[in-house]
Amino acid sequence: MKLKETVQMWLISSLNDPVVKILARNSHLTKTQLETLLIDVLSENIAKKPLKYDEKARLRLTKAKISRGAFNRTLKQAKENVVKSIYTVLLLGYLGVFESTTLDLYLEIANKLQEYLDTYKAMMNRDKYEDEQLKIIEIMREELETGLKKLSNPSEGFL
Repeated sequence: MKLKETVQMWLISSLNDPVVKILARNSHLTKTQLETLLIDVLSENIAKKPLKYDEKARLRLTKAKISRGAFNRTLKQAKENVVKSIYTVLLLGYLGVFESTTLDLYLEIANKLQEYLDTYKAMMNRDKYEDEQLKIIEIMREELETGLKKLSNPSEGFL
């Protein structure tokens, strides 16, 4: 399979993941920025070689041809949004907002997310999947979706 097809299949799968959809919808990244950032950060792992930005631009899911400049502008916007999000977290921590027990719901969902990822990775490293394992993963994903949807509602979260 060609690199473009492999990367695009991986992107489609990742961007259609229900947990990713909820997280992305409530992040500072547009869908295009997230896609561009994923291509920039992870496509070289799939290609197993360094890629130039015009090559990365061709990996985007859009049918229209994307110039290297447009790809780079979108990538710059995505990186700026990520940095601003991190600074927001640092600012709130510095001001003592994270010492509040209202953040416990977010920490709990973060722990569930890590547990889900660990379980999913462990399952993917096995040769065959058992129905019980698939059910456990599905239940964990549903719990994550429910928790994330609840926290994405400002009246339910800590803000």
